[in-house]
Amino acid sequence: MDLKTKIRQYIEAHTDEMVTDICDLCRIDSVRGEAAPGMPYGEGPHKALMAAADLCRKYGFEVKEYSDRVISADMNGGERCLDILAHMDVVAPGDGWTKTEPFAPVVADGMIYGRGSSDDKGPAVAALYAMRAVRELGIPASKNCRLILGSDEECGSSDIPYYYAVEPEAPMTFSPDAEFPLINIEKGQFRGEITAEFESNCTAGRKLIGFESGDTVNIVPGKAWARVSGFGEDEIRAAVNTVMNGITADYDLTFEMDEESGETEIRVTGSPAHASTPENGVNAGVILLHLLKELQFANKDLNKALKALAGLLPYGDHHGAALKIDVYDDKSGYTSVSPDIFRADETSVYAKFDSRTSIAATNDNTLAAAAGSVEKAGLHFSYDFNPPHAVPDDTAFIRTLLDSYTAVTGKPGKCVAIGGGTYVHALKNGVAFGAVGETTDTHMHGPDEFMPISELQDAAVIYALSIAGICV
Repeated sequence: MDLKTKIRQYIEAHTDEMVTDICDLCRIDSVRGEAAPGMPYGEGPHKALMAAADLCRKYGFEVKEYSDRVISADMNGGERCLDILAHMDVVAPGDGWTKTEPFAPVVADGMIYGRGSSDDKGPAVAALYAMRAVRELGIPASKNCRLILGSDEECGSSDIPYYYAVEPEAPMTFSPDAEFPLINIEKGQFRGEITAEFESNCTAGRKLIGFESGDTVNIVPGKAWARVSGFGEDEIRAAVNTVMNGITADYDLTFEMDEESGETEIRVTGSPAHASTPENGVNAGVILLHLLKELQFANKDLNKALKALAGLLPYGDHHGAALKIDVYDDKSGYTSVSPDIFRADETSVYAKFDSRTSIAATNDNTLAAAAGSVEKAGLHFSYDFNPPHAVPDDTAFIRTLLDSYTAVTGKPGKCVAIGGGTYVHALKNGVAFGAVGETTDTHMHGPDEFMPISELQDAAVIYALSIAGICV
């Protein structure tokens, strides 16, 4: 009997047990809460982390705890070779659940439904069962595989530095907190703020009372509103027509005039999207910005700032050509730009964008280029930057993971790049590897989150084969 078959038979024989363990963890509401002694992320994440520690001990693994934030479980006492990095915290459940309550997991139609089933409690347990399979089947593994479980991945990954403050990185790390086949490139994150401040030099006439769109820096804003005063209907309608003739996306643009106050409220409804894929949304904030710059306010400094900002952020410029940061490489693709937050009134203009940078991005062609473009337009610029993460795709480590994936699924293994970030972004030789199938939408972070049991089985077999191939 070949190794893959032996592992498959072991996982299938233990599937009911694995599903029970996942459901037990998913019953714990591990959304980050208020800190308490010994519980830096609140009672829920701590309870889930301790339940995972008990589970690892139950199956005979040596467990260590790190500052009440992270635990580790070692497969054996050999030289550390491979780390598997997962997490026990979850996002807030939200509304709209129909299959079950968020923290009352159910098994139906071959799926586990419940918050955390796919992100990341189910995949974490699949990795634990892979370690069990290698050890209990007596598969030769002289080197150690360590499962590392954190409790703050969803709120910034502040947990992991506490672990790496006392432990070195393993030579190889993967996280089962994404999709198959394998993610070896995560773009850089470049967030810029464009601002202008000026005096209000008019007490009457055409005024911008307020403009707002977006409140989260990594989401394309789907709604925007502005309130102006002193404009006639013909002026407003002309600006609306100019925008609607120039921007032909799918959006609603309406205005309502109050004759008594002389104020007009303008609203745009587009569609939100993740900032890493701005082309999938319709940016209501950018649309309304371009309408406002068509109006002639009494404050000339405001007009100048709105026109300058609109010039830097034209609608549909998803790669940042106007900012002069549209960098491309053939592995990670183009830099993306998503203007996500807008605020303006009679004395200030503010915008914040979220850019996911190509791995070819540099200080000169991205950071300095954006700053130069903004300053040339007469506006002020500040930013923060998290460099891209890239692991070579031609190493023995990557080949072993992809070969295991292909052996189990029959699908070709390949490396892909993403605009988002994972738990391994700061690790030199860390990649994201499963556990969700590449075409499966598990409603992660949404209502009715689920995980197919067959994909958990496949993941456990893939991970066991990978451990066997790496930890010899």
